[in-house]
Amino acid sequence: MRHKDETQSILKRFFSYVFTQFESHIKTVRSDNGGEFISLRSFFQDNGVLFQHYCVYTPQQNGVVERKHRHILQVARALKFQAQLPTQFWEECALTAVHIINRLPSPVLSFKTPFELLYSKPPNFSHLRVFGCLAYATNVHPSHKFDCRSIPTIFIGYLIGQKAYKLFDLSTKKVFTSRDVKFLEHIFPYASVKPTSDFSKNIGPNNVGPIPFVAQDLSYPSPSFPTRPATPTPPDSPHSPKSLNSPLSPNFQSTPDLLLDSPSPLPPPNSDPIDLPTTLVTHDPSSIPIPASPSSPSSVSSSIPVPSPQSPTLPYEINPQPAPLRRSSRHTGPPAKLSDYVYSQALRANGTWSLTTLPPGKTLIGCRWVYKVKRRSDGSVERYKARLVAKGFTQLEGVDYQDTFSPTAKIISVRCLLALAAARGWSLHQMDVNNAFLHGDLSEEIYMSPLPGLRRQGEEHLVCRLHKSLYGLKQASRQWFAKFTEAICSAGYIQSRADYSLFTRTKGKSFTALLIYVDDILITGNDSISIAETKTFLHSHFHLKDLGKLKYFLGIEFSASKNGIFISQRKYALEIIKDAGLLGAAPINTPMERGLKLSDNSDLLKEPGQYRRLVGRLIYLTVSRPDITYAIHVLSRFMHQPRRLHMDAALRVVRYLKSAPGQGLFFPSNSDFRLRAYCDSDWAGCPLTRRSTSGYCVFLGSSLIS
Repeated sequence: MRHKDETQSILKRFFSYVFTQFESHIKTVRSDNGGEFISLRSFFQDNGVLFQHYCVYTPQQNGVVERKHRHILQVARALKFQAQLPTQFWEECALTAVHIINRLPSPVLSFKTPFELLYSKPPNFSHLRVFGCLAYATNVHPSHKFDCRSIPTIFIGYLIGQKAYKLFDLSTKKVFTSRDVKFLEHIFPYASVKPTSDFSKNIGPNNVGPIPFVAQDLSYPSPSFPTRPATPTPPDSPHSPKSLNSPLSPNFQSTPDLLLDSPSPLPPPNSDPIDLPTTLVTHDPSSIPIPASPSSPSSVSSSIPVPSPQSPTLPYEINPQPAPLRRSSRHTGPPAKLSDYVYSQALRANGTWSLTTLPPGKTLIGCRWVYKVKRRSDGSVERYKARLVAKGFTQLEGVDYQDTFSPTAKIISVRCLLALAAARGWSLHQMDVNNAFLHGDLSEEIYMSPLPGLRRQGEEHLVCRLHKSLYGLKQASRQWFAKFTEAICSAGYIQSRADYSLFTRTKGKSFTALLIYVDDILITGNDSISIAETKTFLHSHFHLKDLGKLKYFLGIEFSASKNGIFISQRKYALEIIKDAGLLGAAPINTPMERGLKLSDNSDLLKEPGQYRRLVGRLIYLTVSRPDITYAIHVLSRFMHQPRRLHMDAALRVVRYLKSAPGQGLFFPSNSDFRLRAYCDSDWAGCPLTRRSTSGYCVFLGSSLIS
């Protein structure tokens, strides 16, 4: 069951199943007070079923269900811990637990099994295997005569109505079924080198932990287990096949198309293993450097650098940024040390709060540590970041905050600056503000609970009175922008009325422009001395990091030469292709089929969030890909109720990107400053609303800016 609204149909089918299979009638149904059960009251009455629901907040009245639920979870956790599978396999663990429980004798049933009482025959145990173990399934479709005739998989459960095993392919990350399987029940591909009760202790320089499930992935994670040897090895080599007799260890060889980031000596601040996504390498002789993935508005914080992992040997990687790792900071060791580092270096020195008692009538907002892995443009780990985040969702409008809007730089402004810099031969510089949101001053009276893991003895009754903004607060971005605007205007800069994130300063023949997007700053101009003075001024007011010449900004790659400036989102496009599962698909020549009119005649998608995420990412890709703008505009009309036809059209755009993922915009140096605009429109092109669609493009000289 994917959603609660499926309860009615599933329960009605279960009534029919019981009557057909066992010639029995359900007499009583007992549940909690959930609306999905209360709405079935008329159905129960029509079938003569007694419907019972216990009192609110009294789960002990339904003790049989509660105890069995706990029993299933305990067995499922035991299966997960033994095989050390990621949490994404929880469904398979629960189903296998139920399959096993039904075939175990119980003293409540006079030491008979539930299966025996239900079917009047003893269960068959010959098909049972160790859950999560290594299994080799027959490769029924080898692509070459000398390909392996077996596929390394993980056994993840049993099937109903089919005599086969449920397996997880380690190379394709797909689930399939097979009856011809060879089990190695003493090997667990996801297990660490030294299994202990404290799994976090196993992660070190010489151990390889499981690879995580990336938030944008549509498939399961892959463990640190190879699919096939990269090169033949001699029998006496430590990488020889005879090392398969031991649990998964560094003796296992890595696959040629999956390179794992080597673990860092310093684990991230959490109690779980280091989670690093797999690195898929594809050969491209004409490749160019990859832009970093777009940074979130609150992605900058105190950090501790770590040694860089082994660099890949091929030109580029597909390595998506993992979702922020949220862990508890109650543990000791590196997590507590890193949290204390952030506390002492960034928050104390900044005067973010003061300890006081909570005044009467005031409410507290909570906080927690959030940890994130910072990666370089090639996907390797640069450092681990820790950030204290306030639980702003508990703030009350008019009490804890007033206004929340904060302007950000328009993409048109970025393109205009690039066109101007390319035509004038100006240099572009980039700076990054550390702990940007911590600089904003608060005008409201806000109280926050003490930091997790850093509460001192004798201060249990004290709370934090916030003087400056903190990540997570509703007004954090607005207060930071106000602080920055006040500082930069004091240096003689004038705020633009067309884009409030653009600041310019003119002194005689010297011209300097500054563009800010949350905590990323872009500076250009015709006077290098003025640019250096601006950097020095900003350093005196904020803690900044000078990133030098512009290379990556907002996930966009910049490449400058004497002929002009080229921008692209190549790495971002490759991540979209990978997450859509179309790396092996054939490319096509057009983003949308000619003459296609999307309507609402096909079936609704069961998971509309997948469509919305894909189209949302494609919308950001139009920053450097105007060729897909019309197709994405049409797909955006169906965000509310996407259908199968719309998803097929969106996947066609992804296949179009695969033909040229590095395509982008070029801003030539031999350009004038004449403004030209072109527009066109169809006639009642939308079959649903009968409205027309207009398109336009604006050029500054030869540079497309809008």
